[in-house]
Amino acid sequence: MPALVLLGAQWGDEGKGKATDLLGGSVDYVVRYQGGNNAGHTVVVGDQKYALHLLPSGILSPECTPVIGNGVVIDPAVLLSELSGLNERGVDTSKLLVSGNAHLITPYHTTLDKVTERFLGKRKIGTTGRGIGPTYADKINRVGIRVQDLFDESILTQKVEAALDFKNQVMAKLYNRRAIVTEQVVEELLGYADQLRGFVADTTLILNDAVDEGKVVLFEGGQGTLLDVDHGTYPFVTSSNPTAGGACTGAGIGPTKINRVIGILKAYTTRVGAGPFPTELFDADGEALRTIGGERGVTTGRDRRCGWFDAVIARYATRVNGLTDFFLTKLDVLTGWEQIPVCVAYEIDGERVTELPYSQTDFHHAKPVYEYLPGWSEDITKAKTFADLPKNAQGYVRALEEMSGAPISAIGVGPGRDETIQINSFI
Repeated sequence: MPALVLLGAQWGDEGKGKATDLLGGSVDYVVRYQGGNNAGHTVVVGDQKYALHLLPSGILSPECTPVIGNGVVIDPAVLLSELSGLNERGVDTSKLLVSGNAHLITPYHTTLDKVTERFLGKRKIGTTGRGIGPTYADKINRVGIRVQDLFDESILTQKVEAALDFKNQVMAKLYNRRAIVTEQVVEELLGYADQLRGFVADTTLILNDAVDEGKVVLFEGGQGTLLDVDHGTYPFVTSSNPTAGGACTGAGIGPTKINRVIGILKAYTTRVGAGPFPTELFDADGEALRTIGGERGVTTGRDRRCGWFDAVIARYATRVNGLTDFFLTKLDVLTGWEQIPVCVAYEIDGERVTELPYSQTDFHHAKPVYEYLPGWSEDITKAKTFADLPKNAQGYVRALEEMSGAPISAIGVGPGRDETIQINSFI
């Protein structure tokens, strides 16, 4: 039985929640391995819509054990609020497991995130202001607070004190803000200890045992490939590794145990926040994609930037993740266009380039080279098999598959859980 990684193959917001939820009834564990509540997944079950931020999408499948791995950064207030909201809607959240090694977002992390973005002005990254970056920075600087620290007041106090020694200097001298009081932070964090204690476990041991026992474990990335801190459009990226390698470090499982890596591709391209975006549209087509696709960030509430499908970044995602399959989402949004442009290459300084340029400067100057595929006008939301799709829709899917470098094994033709065409089984 397989261990699978499921991740975004663009800039995030590809529909990972729908894909994870589709597999949720077939897997034993669903694991978030990176990111924090800067990620958002929307899952539609029947007439119910669920917006998830920290929790793995598998939380909605009763047969599945949801896990928050050590690579995630957790705002305890957000986690408890999200759990409470689901409980009120009748969702059983009691099976959730949280790694004791995951790092905590504290009040001073969110404060620093917001004031730093304001200080950067025009150079701002476009963060969500939720403290994600500063928390990962503290983790790397070895002054972070982990979930397990909530259960030892002495250690917690020492760690908060050490972190604030430097941060209060920055707050006062650079940002003209009042110092943050150690005792207040400690008191707030200790208030979460009893509420979280029952969820905390050695998740690395549990997950490795599960794979060894032949159970199906699905590792779920929070953001997309092009937002990876190492392999994305740096510096306009997140602070962690949503690419497939991040599943190993963020969940504590060896790479030889992973059987398949599934990339989620939207049938067009979107992006939230600042940074280069070669196929971005500023015309009526862009507005139509935004409106028809409901392109508004689940977490940020910001309108997403919209553009045509970019096969260059799809090929890049295949390469850096070792993708074995694609799940193509939101094909139904493209219904009604007579012709659909697809970016097959870039033009940079008069030269045609078919692979993602490694140079940040070159990527900023990349202009899309389009091929035009025939569109369709038929409603596809009721399609149950690939053969049910109009010929031009079939042709569009096959063209994207050939350009992207991995087979498309499932297609989303609507937002609902049952509005999916399965071509090849993932398990």
